[in-house]
Amino acid sequence: MPATALAFALTAAVLHALWNLLLARAPDVETAAVVALLTSEIVFLPIVVFKWHVEPAAWPWLLGSGLLELVYFALLAAAYRRAPLSVVYPIARGGAPVLVLVVSVAVLGHSTSARQASGVALVVLGILLVRGLAHPDRVGLLFGVAIACCIAGYTLIDKQGIRYATPLPYLELSMILPTVAYAGIVTRVRSAAAIRAAFGPAPVVAGIATFVAYGCVLAALSRASAASVAAVRETSVVIAAALAAVVLKERVTRGRVVGACAVVAGIALLG
Repeated sequence: MPATALAFALTAAVLHALWNLLLARAPDVETAAVVALLTSEIVFLPIVVFKWHVEPAAWPWLLGSGLLELVYFALLAAAYRRAPLSVVYPIARGGAPVLVLVVSVAVLGHSTSARQASGVALVVLGILLVRGLAHPDRVGLLFGVAIACCIAGYTLIDKQGIRYATPLPYLELSMILPTVAYAGIVTRVRSAAAIRAAFGPAPVVAGIATFVAYGCVLAALSRASAASVAAVRETSVVIAAALAAVVLKERVTRGRVVGACAVVAGIALLG
């Protein structure tokens, strides 16, 4: 992996853990997510205009990515209302690269290796430890797996779509559908007043971090393979577990910490 791609992927990991923490601690996760999405689209629009390069061939990929991003944000907000960050996050982030590898081998015809098989085994073991053995968190597991499917889907789509656009315009366009649709749904279920009440520093920072984090991912994808980028950025699993314990005061057990580390180690082998 080139050094520039590595730097982009590591930056994405830190920022991703940060904005998930900010959403998870919000009093109303859904309205905070709307504020974050709207912020990211509005703040970065002027920059996107000056960096504009989008070929017509990008539009099918943008649509597919946008649909999966919509489901992703809806599931993420629902998950953080019902399950701990230290459970949902490692499962979602750890499961995604495993699914990317499975699709790459089974559908796209790519080869695999004993090293990658070992990586899958480590990730699965880590997820089991994060989920818990004595008192398993089934809700967190189900949400985590569903979110992982979304992440794997839009990672594979974006790897193809980024060939036809520069990263920032691609991200801005891919997020229009989830931003507008999710804001409309939350406004209908809650109210416009509830969204205005959620406006504050935390969701605004989360929105900026969301855009910058995935902008870094797209920049990394334009320089390295999807598997290697997914592997490096998943160091956010350990970062998020630490933040959950320190900031959210979640009970992050030794088994959950070991599981998060196993997930990262497994993803490193996959990459």
